[in-house]
Amino acid sequence: MGLFDSLKNKKNEPQGPVVAGAVTAGTFVPMAEIPDEAFAGGILGPCCGIEPADGQIYAPFDAKVVSVIQDSKHALGLLGPGGAEVLIHAGIDTVEMNGDGFTLHVKEGQKVRKGQPLLTMDLERVRAAGHPAVVIMAVTNSDRFAGQTWLAEGELTQGDDILRIEV
Repeated sequence: MGLFDSLKNKKNEPQGPVVAGAVTAGTFVPMAEIPDEAFAGGILGPCCGIEPADGQIYAPFDAKVVSVIQDSKHALGLLGPGGAEVLIHAGIDTVEMNGDGFTLHVKEGQKVRKGQPLLTMDLERVRAAGHPAVVIMAVTNSDRFAGQTWLAEGELTQGDDILRIEV
């Protein structure tokens, strides 16, 4: 790597905290109240949920889509500013639906902008299948950062500041 490459890489790193927006409109759900033991216990990293008002899920910040669960279409991973890795998981145990009721709007490797549609879930189908529809945002590499703070509570509009990651 040359001198200019290292300067360019540093220039692209955020100089302060990374702030993520709510991926959907709805009601904030603290980690301990997510109706799934793995997420509520923080096994996949610090997280929160949003009980969705609709089934539209959007990018929380400018990012690269690094993983997509193609078969079930219910989850995807983003690589965001400062190297933040965020898992977005639509519904609880919705992997069992085998993609029924889910539509992906992105593919692995794609770059997305904050607020860009990522996926849609049919809330009626999810609930009819007996699954909670809560949408989860988890910071899967939180140990890499100085900390993270959940900024929200109550009712959210899509895009509202919900998470600050100290890089």
